Amino acid sequence: MFRKTNAPQGDLPTELAIFPLSGVLLLPRGKLPLNIFEKKYVEMVHDAFQNGRMIGMIQPKISADSGTNDIYTTGCAGRITHWEETGPDNYFLTLTGVSRFDVVKEVTRHKLYRQVVPDWTPYAADLDLADAPEFDAACFLKTLQRYFEAMEMTCDKWDDLTDIHPEKLVATLAMVCPFNREEKQALLEAPCLDKRLALLVAMMEMAARGKQSKLRH
Repeated sequence: MFRKTNAPQGDLPTELAIFPLSGVLLLPRGKLPLNIFEKKYVEMVHDAFQNGRMIGMIQPKISADSGTNDIYTTGCAGRITHWEETGPDNYFLTLTGVSRFDVVKEVTRHKLYRQVVPDWTPYAADLDLADAPEFDAACFLKTLQRYFEAMEMTCDKWDDLTDIHPEKLVATLAMVCPFNREEKQALLEAPCLDKRLALLVAMMEMAARGKQSKLRH
């Protein structure tokens, strides 16, 4: 299923199995837990174990036509870095984000799951840890605390957050916060860490203000 490429991205595949999942975001160096039990995705995992352990996460486009198979054109591929069998043909996986990709076309194969030809070239920078942006960490944590309080979320170790590399912190927050499908996609498609951080802060501030406004009324 997977073939190697001589492009700058080195060992990234020229064909990629995809897992369309609405409201789920994977970013480079983010870690995404997945419970796999559907027959088509069990087959996908079995094939991935034999071919670099790579799976592409991408969101479906939900429309009025509930039968649509449309997907967004940008997703993120991850490598299976942890797995355990939790039952017959049932796996618990952790995907670690590697690189975003654009869908060139969908591939027809005799498989239950979907496959695409990915274009990795716009996202060559994803393969390296981004430089830390210049931002006010104390101000960011205050925004994050307001957002968590508004959304009734908890964090036990606020002080430890400042020790996490900003790219990994932004990726984790973008992935776990309950943003909607369009917001998740916007975070995925942000061209660089600075813009993703700015977008994340704006989304948290807007959500916190909206929640507080509803409580007042």
